[in-house]
Amino acid sequence: MTCSYNSSKQRAIYDRFAPRFDRFMRPLEERLLARLRARAIAMLPSNGRVIEIGAGTGVNFNLYPMSASVIASEPNAEMIRLAQEKRGPKNIQLVRSVAEDLPFSNGAFDAALATLVFCSVRSPRRAFAELKRVTKSGGPIVLIEHVRPAGWLGPLFDLISLATVLLFDDHFNRRTAREAEKVGLHIERIEPYARGIFQLIVCRA
Repeated sequence: MTCSYNSSKQRAIYDRFAPRFDRFMRPLEERLLARLRARAIAMLPSNGRVIEIGAGTGVNFNLYPMSASVIASEPNAEMIRLAQEKRGPKNIQLVRSVAEDLPFSNGAFDAALATLVFCSVRSPRRAFAELKRVTKSGGPIVLIEHVRPAGWLGPLFDLISLATVLLFDDHFNRRTAREAEKVGLHIERIEPYARGIFQLIVCRA
């Protein structure tokens, strides 16, 4: 989960967790997430300027085409240190910042990417507003998120979230596409995976 954060609790958690992050996520990556990441990145313009928020340890870096120009935003210094060791296009620049306060001008990017980020941002609406601001009008904003699934799993995830929010400031029951719509993003596509627990969401700024 390349989650962005802006609380002292999350900072301490991810400082400790960063060195074990890739190993912890490997089974889920092999079963599902790796192909979802590749599909999401394939939806971005290959020659455009891209912002990735919550870049974490840089697990997406080797999936970008070599022609890509990417600003990778990540709030955790230890995650950034690990991301610097990842292979990827030469034009990837790491910047330390939170999703809710991006240090870039309006319309600076052609597209945006977030993978497993909106589970733990303090304000999803503010983070989406920032993505809308820095992405050119009509540009794709592509997300992979774990969300509150429909049906009987929904109430179960509400219960799980009570514990994960307390322990990690991580929300397992967010309705991420709905939050994107609240700031005026146009939802172009939602693809559910794993009984709707994960979604690939394509928005337009």
